[in-house]
Amino acid sequence: MNQQQLKKIAYARSGDKGSSCNIGVIAFTKSGYEFLEKELTSKKVNSFFSKFPVSKTTRYELPNLLAFNFVLEGILDGGGSRSLRIDSQGKALGQAILEMEILIPEELVTEANLINKP
Repeated sequence: MNQQQLKKIAYARSGDKGSSCNIGVIAFTKSGYEFLEKELTSKKVNSFFSKFPVSKTTRYELPNLLAFNFVLEGILDGGGSRSLRIDSQGKALGQAILEMEILIPEELVTEANLINKP
């Protein structure tokens, strides 16, 4: 296992709902999903975004989609119409989570690479 970015085995989508954001993390493969089911906890996601005012992080599992939906409450500091942040919407947070580094077995990265080749 090597410390690698989450984007090696998954992709993400995100959006905002008021002061909260939801981030969908979708594994490229079933084995990647099974790995992330154990490793990508709401506690780890909350810790990754600890520089933001996250009051609570909840993880929802969507195994039929090989996906997880994380709801990060309060992370947008009031949301698009209230916050003075440059990016007060959740669109960029999906990209940000893909930079998270975790210990990933090399065979999962190889399997994901085979699927993603044109």
